[in-house]
Amino acid sequence: MTTKFDQNIANQLKEKYGEQKTFTLLSYLDLVLVRNEHINLTAVRDRNEALVKHVLDSLAITDLPEYKEAKTIIDIGTGAGFPGALLAIVSPDKEFVLLDSTLKRLRVIDEFAETLNIQNLRTVHARAEEISRKPEYSEAFDICVSRAVANLEKLSGWCLPFVKKGGYFISYKGENYEEELQQAAKVLKKNKTRLSYVEAYKDVPEEISGHVLLVLSK
Repeated sequence: MTTKFDQNIANQLKEKYGEQKTFTLLSYLDLVLVRNEHINLTAVRDRNEALVKHVLDSLAITDLPEYKEAKTIIDIGTGAGFPGALLAIVSPDKEFVLLDSTLKRLRVIDEFAETLNIQNLRTVHARAEEISRKPEYSEAFDICVSRAVANLEKLSGWCLPFVKKGGYFISYKGENYEEELQQAAKVLKKNKTRLSYVEAYKDVPEEISGHVLLVLSK
């Protein structure tokens, strides 16, 4: 049953991304929630909560000019495809690589992508610190994104090797981001990376208010 909350979120998405993309976004989320009963894809089981914590949160990046200009994006630790698969749905002009060390989750993403005809993503089963040394992945992407994976110090070491010079690592973080930035300072300096700016979420539900995007330029 569709609740008023569901409909309000759906209307926001339709206004921004159009009817077809919104249908695909919500279909992807529903596929995840149904499969989640058999394989652990997300700790969030309530659809209303998932709409906010997964869909709205994942798509927060789409307003950034750096994102709009990017052509190639890698999502490190994609899990169930958040944010990578959702971004691929709303940005068919971009190419996405979704990387994770858990094969069964990637197989689920591949299945859902085929079901929903999402053609601009591919999954890679590997550990970030190992595959980033390969020529086809080293400094190969305009943007690297990562969401709900690890602290910024670890993430920077994993993600920055994938980013082209002049590219960006964009990290989804919560209210304690300043402390994480301090802890990551040495890793950022080693990788010749600096914080360009912090983008705080605007006009979002309480569950993700206080979340930010750290835009780090290499």
